[in-house]
Amino acid sequence: CNYANQMREEEKKLQHSCPFCRKPVSSTEKQCDKQILKRIAANDPVAMRQKGIQQYRKGDYRRAFEYYTRAAELGDAAAKYGLGRMYEFGKGVE
Repeated sequence: CNYANQMREEEKKLQHSCPFCRKPVSSTEKQCDKQILKRIAANDPVAMRQKGIQQYRKGDYRRAFEYYTRAAELGDAAAKYGLGRMYEFGKGVE
């Protein structure tokens, strides 16, 4: 779990790493996006939700809706909440 990974890093004074692949966290936005897309390809619902948040903040509500929906279908509760908010405010939905 992510918490156990964080504890291990703190105890051993390790660089913060991705809980999914255990590689060091990217320092640039471009590298971060590349890792998120890799996680999405592996059907990681958290990565899909993160991408949905990014798209929502950019104003691309259609793509945000798609990412939130995929994550919600995989059981991500926070993505379901995000979808609910999109419906509430009429963003990216008909």
